[in-house]
Amino acid sequence: MPEIVDASGLSCPQPVLMTSDKMKELKKGEIEVLVDTDTSKENVSRAAESQGWEVAEVTESGTGYRILIKKE
Repeated sequence: MPEIVDASGLSCPQPVLMTSDKMKELKKGEIEVLVDTDTSKENVSRAAESQGWEVAEVTESGTGYRILIKKE
Protein backbone atom coordinates (compact mmCIF):
# COMPACT_ATOMS: atom_id res chain seq x y z
CA MET A 1 0.00 0.00 0.00
CA PRO A 2 1.68 3.24 -1.08
CA GLU A 3 1.95 6.29 1.13
CA ILE A 4 -0.36 9.05 -0.12
CA VAL A 5 0.51 12.70 -0.63
CA ASP A 6 -2.70 14.61 -1.34
CA ALA A 7 -1.68 17.88 -3.00
CA SER A 8 -5.03 18.39 -4.74
CA GLY A 9 -6.03 22.03 -4.91
CA LEU A 10 -2.53 23.27 -4.12
CA SER A 11 -0.42 25.26 -6.54
CA CYS A 12 3.28 24.85 -7.16
CA PRO A 13 5.65 24.64 -5.48
CA GLN A 14 3.57 23.10 -2.67
CA PRO A 15 2.96 19.66 -4.32
CA VAL A 16 6.69 19.34 -5.12
CA LEU A 17 7.69 20.30 -1.58
CA MET A 18 5.21 17.87 -0.03
CA THR A 19 6.41 15.06 -2.31
CA SER A 20 10.08 15.85 -1.62
CA ASP A 21 9.45 15.74 2.14
CA LYS A 22 7.76 12.34 1.83
CA MET A 23 10.60 10.97 -0.38
CA LYS A 24 13.18 12.09 2.22
CA GLU A 25 11.11 10.58 5.03
CA LEU A 26 10.63 7.18 3.37
CA LYS A 27 13.95 6.82 1.47
CA LYS A 28 12.35 4.01 -0.60
CA GLY A 29 9.03 2.35 -1.33
CA GLU A 30 5.94 3.66 -3.10
CA ILE A 31 4.29 7.06 -2.92
CA GLU A 32 1.03 8.01 -4.58
CA VAL A 33 0.79 11.75 -5.25
CA LEU A 34 -2.58 13.35 -6.02
CA VAL A 35 -2.49 16.62 -7.98
CA ASP A 36 -5.03 18.49 -10.07
CA THR A 37 -3.03 20.44 -12.65
CA ASP A 38 -0.78 19.53 -15.58
CA THR A 39 1.92 21.80 -14.17
CA SER A 40 1.93 20.03 -10.81
CA LYS A 41 1.95 16.64 -12.56
CA GLU A 42 5.01 17.61 -14.63
CA ASN A 43 6.85 19.26 -11.73
CA VAL A 44 6.27 16.40 -9.28
CA SER A 45 7.34 13.82 -11.89
CA ARG A 46 10.50 15.79 -12.70
CA ALA A 47 11.35 16.27 -9.01
CA ALA A 48 10.88 12.57 -8.28
CA GLU A 49 13.11 11.49 -11.17
CA SER A 50 15.80 14.01 -10.19
CA GLN A 51 15.95 12.37 -6.75
CA GLY A 52 16.30 8.86 -8.14
CA TRP A 53 12.65 7.77 -7.95
CA GLU A 54 10.87 6.07 -10.84
CA VAL A 55 7.57 7.48 -12.10
CA ALA A 56 5.81 4.12 -12.37
CA GLU A 57 2.35 5.28 -13.40
CA VAL A 58 0.41 8.47 -14.12
CA THR A 59 -3.35 8.13 -14.38
CA GLU A 60 -6.18 10.61 -14.65
CA SER A 61 -8.52 10.41 -11.69
CA GLY A 62 -11.62 12.56 -11.61
CA THR A 63 -10.47 16.16 -11.85
CA GLY A 64 -6.74 15.48 -11.53
CA TYR A 65 -3.92 13.00 -11.70
CA ARG A 66 -2.57 10.15 -9.61
CA ILE A 67 1.21 9.80 -9.85
CA LEU A 68 2.75 6.60 -8.52
CA ILE A 69 6.46 6.88 -7.79
CA LYS A 70 8.71 4.04 -6.61
CA LYS A 71 12.21 3.49 -5.34
CA GLU A 72 13.78 0.15 -4.45
